[in-house]
Amino acid sequence: MKERRKNLLKFAKQIDCDTLVTFEPENLFYMTGFWGEAIGILEKGGNATIIAPELEVGRAKEESRECSVITGERGVGIISSLKSKIQKNKVCTDCNDFSIMTTLKKSIPKIKSSTMPFYNSRIIKDEKEVQILKKGSKIIDEMFEICSNRMKVGQRESELQAILMAYAIEQQMFDTGYKSTLNPLIIAGGPNGALPHAQVTQRKFKKGDLVVVDLTLRYKGYVSDSTRTFAIGKISDKAAEAYEIVKESQTHGINAVKPKVKCKEVDFACRKLIEDKNYGKYFIHSTGHGIGLEVHEVPNVSYQSETLLEGNMAITVEPGIYIPKKFGIRIEDSLIVKQNPIVMHKFTKDLVTI
Repeated sequence: MKERRKNLLKFAKQIDCDTLVTFEPENLFYMTGFWGEAIGILEKGGNATIIAPELEVGRAKEESRECSVITGERGVGIISSLKSKIQKNKVCTDCNDFSIMTTLKKSIPKIKSSTMPFYNSRIIKDEKEVQILKKGSKIIDEMFEICSNRMKVGQRESELQAILMAYAIEQQMFDTGYKSTLNPLIIAGGPNGALPHAQVTQRKFKKGDLVVVDLTLRYKGYVSDSTRTFAIGKISDKAAEAYEIVKESQTHGINAVKPKVKCKEVDFACRKLIEDKNYGKYFIHSTGHGIGLEVHEVPNVSYQSETLLEGNMAITVEPGIYIPKKFGIRIEDSLIVKQNPIVMHKFTKDLVTI
């Protein structure tokens, strides 16, 4: 925790700030070890304070590390407590709420809104974070094994999701709460698989389907993300060809992952293979993204990204081919960037036929 706080303050100093204030639960957790409804303050010297409503104070005291905990009433009360503590400081906050920032600026003229110190610190994972991500990835691999054993013709997408989520919860792995979806998982059979972010439906699996299973779940705060595509019985020659192309593309992408390589080079390694096979127009998203306390973090692994990979970044590599109204294929792994990258998922990438 001391090293994290040191890094946070280092990046705050780069934008001429000596104090960080977080309203976001991910940043609060990273700074203090507590995930909840509260405001976190990190001051010069590494002193951390949590201001929380009374209903959160008990848990904040139990779960936070090396922090002072102050009670503040929700709304105006908690903002008043914040202002009185930091009004003379040079403050950076992740708050982007207009009304809150307007109120704070009246008392704290040297306050600015920026997520940069938080993301720049979080982008490199420490060894504890890596071990948590590895454990989460292992549980996801076990869920793919469940898919291979329990998926069947006539089963609804929603039924498979229920089976998988019951197991995930037993293993202390939970929904990410990602705002852009109504479902915890992506399970997309047949033509639904052509939608990269398909919602889970009542559609039943049929013979000849490809089924995209994207498992993005949180373990001890950290998100692991992996996708496999399964076959229900014999699939068409075109689908089989496309599957092998995606598999080879992902291998090219993983082989490109190294420190000091630009993110766009990883995207290019995946995309070029798919384009060379005349499927380029069907690869309709970026190759990957950072993971950590959020589903999508920096760096963005896209054709536009000039970001250089660094050791212990955590990213995904996930090329895909999506043929509208017919089928979709995606193969995805979460990786830790090393000279020889650590692929955290061990479940086979050979096509599993149910």
